[in-house]
This record gives sequence, structure tokens and C-alpha cells, in this order.
Amino acid sequence: MELTIEIKKYLERSVLGWLATVSSENEPNVSPKEIFNYYGTDKIIIANIASPRTVQNIEQNEKVCLSFIDILVQKGFQVKGKAKIIKKSSADFPEMESVLTKMTGGHFPFSTITEITVERVKPIIAPRYVFYPETTETEQIENAKKVYGF
Repeated sequence: MELTIEIKKYLERSVLGWLATVSSENEPNVSPKEIFNYYGTDKIIIANIASPRTVQNIEQNEKVCLSFIDILVQKGFQVKGKAKIIKKSSADFPEMESVLTKMTGGHFPFSTITEITVERVKPIIAPRYVFYPETTETEQIENAKKVYGF
């Protein structure tokens, strides 16, 4: 599935995502991810900074779910797909590493990258937009700033 301009926009605006994986024993794991971006037309890449369980689970079960939102607007996406671990020895690693290193400024070293090939996407929106359809993004941002002390 090709990533739309809107999905890419939210990937760039989101400061934290949550990657769900499952072990071969069907034990779920959700891990916060700080360094991620789109890659090509249908992939999302994530720096594996401190993710031994995530890497282990993906090596056993490629199915994953990544959720990310713009915390102020409180909209984003849930992405499901198949993941694989890209190692330094992979031909694609240097280019992917370059994309992610721009985000870390070199402060967070990583030796592998999770590459997700996107299969399905579902929007995430705050309940306020559903229960109060007249809510604007500007109002939502102002409300979030008050609630979270920005």
C-alpha cells in the first residue's frame, strides 16, 4: 500500500510512536519508538536504539502494528504490515541509516533498523472530534496545550 501525503505528514510531525509485536509464544509487546520515518512509497523505517525484544519478536513473527499521532492535533494513523530487521551488512542499510541519523543528530547509535512494508492503514482521531464534530484542529491544539501545560 502506498503511503499518502497525509500519512507522511503525520509521520514527520509525530514525536513518538508505539510498535506492537508478538513473540512466537504469542506474548504481545508494545515498545515506544522515537526515531522513525517513511522510506520509499510503502515503507516505514525505525531505528532500533534499545529494542532487543522488538527485534527478537520480528525475527519470529513479521506481523506488526505501528501507531503514531501528532500529540497536539490528536490525529494520526495506525499502520499494520510486515516487518523485517535490516542489518548493517544489508545493501539498503546506509541509505536508511542516513534518513534516521538526520533525526538523531548522531546522539543515538543503532545497529539495526526495522523496515515495515505497509499493508493496511487506519486513521486515529481523538474522541472529541467524534463527539463534537464542530471541533477544529486549532481548538484541539489550544485544549491540548492547556491540558499538557505547553
